[in-house]
Amino acid sequence: WVFVWEKGYQETDSVVSSVTTKVKGVTLTNTSSLGARVWDVADYVIPPQEENSVFVMTNMIFTLNQTQGQCPELPDDKTECSKNNSCVPGYVSTHSNGIQTGKCVNYNDSIKTCEVFAWCPVEDDYHVPKPAFLQGAENFTILVKNNIWYPKFNFTKRNILPTINSTYLKNCIYDSKTDPFCPIFRLGKIVEAAGQNFQEMAVEGGVMGLQINWDCNLDRAASYCVPKYSFRRLDNKDTAHTVSPGYNFRFAKYYKDSSGVESRTLVKAYGIRFDIIVFGKAGKFDVIPTMINIGSGLALFGVATVLCDLVVLNCMKKKYYYREKKYKYVEDYEM
Repeated sequence: WVFVWEKGYQETDSVVSSVTTKVKGVTLTNTSSLGARVWDVADYVIPPQEENSVFVMTNMIFTLNQTQGQCPELPDDKTECSKNNSCVPGYVSTHSNGIQTGKCVNYNDSIKTCEVFAWCPVEDDYHVPKPAFLQGAENFTILVKNNIWYPKFNFTKRNILPTINSTYLKNCIYDSKTDPFCPIFRLGKIVEAAGQNFQEMAVEGGVMGLQINWDCNLDRAASYCVPKYSFRRLDNKDTAHTVSPGYNFRFAKYYKDSSGVESRTLVKAYGIRFDIIVFGKAGKFDVIPTMINIGSGLALFGVATVLCDLVVLNCMKKKYYYREKKYKYVEDYEM
């Protein structure tokens, strides 16, 4: 077990890793608010680069042409009102879109809410678009470039193997059976391999883990040290606990017209964050662990003899018989 399975004759080291990513893909949407629009990498990858992860926007809520001013707050049990004294000037809560002015104004023909000083009109995110806005994101691809280093052995390698040429890299898509070493992954396949449905996940977002395992036996040729890819969903999807599901955040794009009036487009972005997790261990023959494990094994044999004697002489049914065979009692005639 120690020498064959656990390779007790080897010195081991943990992997040091760096990861860079590149997403590619284009899709088209056509809505009443935005019209026909093409989405490319600069639109849906936010921010352009992260450390060991990449976020791909799959769904969104737009609030167009917001300017700073006074407007009615979204209706809820704390903002609905019937008269001005129901609103407190200067009041702001954690979930407010702005600061109350103290006025009670019409939100629509049937509801009145407290007026706020905010970016107007305020965002209405009660209804998440379904199906997801960027359904075509399923066919986007992500190139993962991973460089690893085992400092104890001064061994370096990357997941774009020496056998991969530029022609193959332009055309391959990872497949566990046909292309297990291709570093380009289709987003839909990543989610599918983790047992999830991409279009369902794209609505409210989530977090996916792309795991790269580098377990290497450096007593063999370097060509045998290759990455193994696996996938799983990292955020908890529990149908019994549906409070604040998925993954989302907000950002805005700001504009100024010729008269100097500032406006913005507010985007509540839902999407999937892909975390690239690299782990692994390398081993190589070394005299010191070999001698330590040989010594430990010899000592263990000595302990085994003592333990066997204790069991046989105290626990077995025929312990008295064994005791008679093991020990010979003699009398001291002088006494």
